[in-house]
Amino acid sequence: MNTAELKTKSKRTDESLQSTGAEAVIQSLRAEGVKTIFGYPGGAIMPIYDALFHHLETVNHILTRHEQGAIHAAQGYARTSGKTGVVFATSGPGATNLITGLADALIDSTPLVCITGQVASHLLGTDAFQETDVMGISMPVTKWNCQVTHAADIAPTLAKAFYIASSGRPGPVLVDITKDAQFEKLDFSYEKCTSVRSYQPKPKLNVDQVQAAANLLNKAKKPLMIVGQGIMLSNAEEELLAFAEKMGIPVASTLLGLGAFPSHHPLFVGMVGMHGNYAPNIKTNECDVLLAVGMRFDDRVTGDVSRYARQAKVIHIDIDTAEINKIIKADAPIVADAKEALSVLMNLVEKQTHQNWLDEFYQAKENELKVLSENREKEFSDELRMDLVIDLLSQKTNGNAIVVTDVGQHQMMAAQFYQYNQTKSNVTSGGLGTMGFALPAAIGAKMANPKKQVIAIIGDGGFQMTLQELGTMMQNNIDVKIIILNNGYLGMVRQWQQMFFEKRYSFTDIQSPDFVALAASYNIKGQKVERQEDLNHALDQLLNSENANLLEVKVAREDNVFPMVPTGASVAEIRLQ
Repeated sequence: MNTAELKTKSKRTDESLQSTGAEAVIQSLRAEGVKTIFGYPGGAIMPIYDALFHHLETVNHILTRHEQGAIHAAQGYARTSGKTGVVFATSGPGATNLITGLADALIDSTPLVCITGQVASHLLGTDAFQETDVMGISMPVTKWNCQVTHAADIAPTLAKAFYIASSGRPGPVLVDITKDAQFEKLDFSYEKCTSVRSYQPKPKLNVDQVQAAANLLNKAKKPLMIVGQGIMLSNAEEELLAFAEKMGIPVASTLLGLGAFPSHHPLFVGMVGMHGNYAPNIKTNECDVLLAVGMRFDDRVTGDVSRYARQAKVIHIDIDTAEINKIIKADAPIVADAKEALSVLMNLVEKQTHQNWLDEFYQAKENELKVLSENREKEFSDELRMDLVIDLLSQKTNGNAIVVTDVGQHQMMAAQFYQYNQTKSNVTSGGLGTMGFALPAAIGAKMANPKKQVIAIIGDGGFQMTLQELGTMMQNNIDVKIIILNNGYLGMVRQWQQMFFEKRYSFTDIQSPDFVALAASYNIKGQKVERQEDLNHALDQLLNSENANLLEVKVAREDNVFPMVPTGASVAEIRLQ
């Protein structure tokens, strides 16, 4: 590695210390302020784990039950703390078990530093035991990766890794360290990285671009703002609130943007996208100016791109140049950090109200709730439904809990019915849609926020993908509250089979174990609810329990998630039934 390309702070560690490469890894992490590591040991990373053994008073290592659990836990930690998550894994299958999490973190902009052990450098390319080309495999799903074969390169490489992972649009970085480099001696010193040649994480704000956006907004009669996770990644929540209130602009959110703007605020109009709310989807194709901040125009947001917001002038603010004009052409593109851009834009826009326009959203929302409520009461009047569970949970927590969801129907129900009033409180797999995400991610979220209520909402299918992480909760006494919404199906796939495949439920009927008994085997108390009249008390018991607790709720088997924009349809063709 060419360390000369790193421009670093002048402040160094007090003195150079003779150490091994493995010790250099731990000391580098300590220099970056790392307090928590998620991982799973193995042969090729054993020297690093041996070095870690001598630092257990200052660094907390959480032994997960699977490497995928480790990286999802690190994601939950990063998403709720704003810090970089750290993962350890061994070579071969240990490293390859990280790939799904890396892909998930890349598309959802989650800062991670994953350190993998590798066979000795002289064995590279020989198909040695537990050798894989982790560099080639991980390259498409990392922001940056690097293989280290000499101990002297460990500290500068890790410094660069943390800088790249957390700066600009965050993402996962993987550092692969050969076993001989871990044993090798070196004179250790550490310098934090502050820049990398040819890498510009924070573009310089172009004031002319911001002025062009302000001109459009000042003339707008029906403006609509859509915010994404970029608001939280740039810590722009206060700027967003002040800007929205000055403009009197309706604010909608992407799935990952939920929590960036308080759900109880009168300007908040709901979630956009395939299973978003009726009003913001319909009004996207009626607004005259569409302001998108810190979000991607992915297919779940746009529906049919050729019919998306054709009537509107589009303003797109994003720190990642690659996202600008990638899907939707922007009339006023602003490549910038969301916090900086909104601060400047705030001073250029005029104070406005758009009450009549806002009232149209309220009316559409009333229509949505009326139709959905009538349909569900008609079909499932005597059954427990997912929306009832989520709505009651939201009321009991006042929208202040950290809610971690898996992927499927329950995920969309939680997005629709939980009132996220706190930033960084909605943790879910957005772009990749990774089933099995919730349980380990909730563990990471709780480790980052020990004083906050952390609730994992999971389907019966997704829970069985990573349920072994109950062992992690048991061993470390991690107080996560688990709600399993059990409909006996892979619900979202079954819904599509019902709607588009003439009810051919091909391999979506899933049998499950006794979840309460399973939890008990891990010393976690639980209960099962099958009747509406028992739900209130059961939720109280769950939320008020002193330790980890599990609640299984048997919900209506064929309840569907609406609203819904069918694949290939326009957002204006959103269905309520």
